[in-house]
Amino acid sequence: MCLIHPAVRNLDMDSPGSNRILSRVIQQKIFLRRIYQLWYLDLAASLPENVTGSVLELGSGAGFLKKYIPDLISSEILEVPNVDIVLDGHYLPFADASLRAIVMLDVFHHLPRVKFFLKEAARCIKPGGVIVMIEPWCTKWSRFVYAHLHHEPFFPEAKSWHFPAGGPLSSANSALPWIVFKRDRVIFQNEFPYWQVLEIEVHTPFAYLLSGGLSMRSFVPGNGFGLCRKIESRLAPWMDSLAMFATIVLKREE
Repeated sequence: MCLIHPAVRNLDMDSPGSNRILSRVIQQKIFLRRIYQLWYLDLAASLPENVTGSVLELGSGAGFLKKYIPDLISSEILEVPNVDIVLDGHYLPFADASLRAIVMLDVFHHLPRVKFFLKEAARCIKPGGVIVMIEPWCTKWSRFVYAHLHHEPFFPEAKSWHFPAGGPLSSANSALPWIVFKRDRVIFQNEFPYWQVLEIEVHTPFAYLLSGGLSMRSFVPGNGFGLCRKIESRLAPWMDSLAMFATIVLKREE
């Protein structure tokens, strides 16, 4: 049996039409949808309670985060239905100090000029506001998975944070969040002193892989999610070696 999900076979990921198809995949794959629900709860819980203003989601795409953050401004780089605004994350069309937060799921590693984004986000987010992202992370286990079992580029040895811009959804370096916030942490702190790394929580060693993600068939039925979560929680002491993802929270300093 072909492991590629039939809905995405021959799909052009950079086509605006891919949004509708990927949204259907998330809704139909119960196991994958429950992962998204868990991650969305994580994003929502990380928002500051003592800061006012709008919350912007970058790369809303096929997701459904508005169910968890009702006043969310959804955005995408492509003209797709059901988003509030089309924008490029490197050039944000918002006034200075107007946002409470920027949230994103699997978007940071698709930004070819990530320094531009970090500067723009600092301009738009109020002091005390945050960037919250859930991104691929680099561990002993995930290095094998991302290098051999994942379709996106993965270059943890990359010397530069930047990479050639290509298709807005297909060009990437899945190792970029780990490079910026772990490997090059001192460089990040020196270049962006107005961003404080509040939290890096590593998690999800197997669940996303078992779900098949957006491109593969699910390897586990939806009712297996609870058991998978229990097993993953038992692996917490070894998460630094096993995690495939991280929740990263950056706070805008005064």
